[in-house]
Amino acid sequence: MTVAASTRPNGQVTAVEVEGELRGIARREVTSYRRPPEASSDANMNETHSVIQRVSVTSVKEIDKLITQLQQLRDFLQNEGQRIQREITEYAQLGDAAMTSTKIIAENMVHRESAG
Repeated sequence: MTVAASTRPNGQVTAVEVEGELRGIARREVTSYRRPPEASSDANMNETHSVIQRVSVTSVKEIDKLITQLQQLRDFLQNEGQRIQREITEYAQLGDAAMTSTKIIAENMVHRESAG
């Protein structure tokens, strides 16, 4: 089984598949050392390079995707932080207005009771 045959539709390759492919290549390399060198060692080298390149491309794409997601999350959290700060300010202003109104009402009630 080759990595190309086991590649998912989304282009991802599992670590188990890569490990199996690399073990197969390593076995072929060891076997080729026991017999006289042939042109197959170059083919194995190219195959190994190809597997590593596919894995690294997939890893780089995954890292880029994670970086993008983290940047989006950072932007979201910054916006939410700003929104919460605005709401806290509005609640503080509302609380101050309620306190002022309560004081005015209390003073008016005191004046009515003393006048009446």
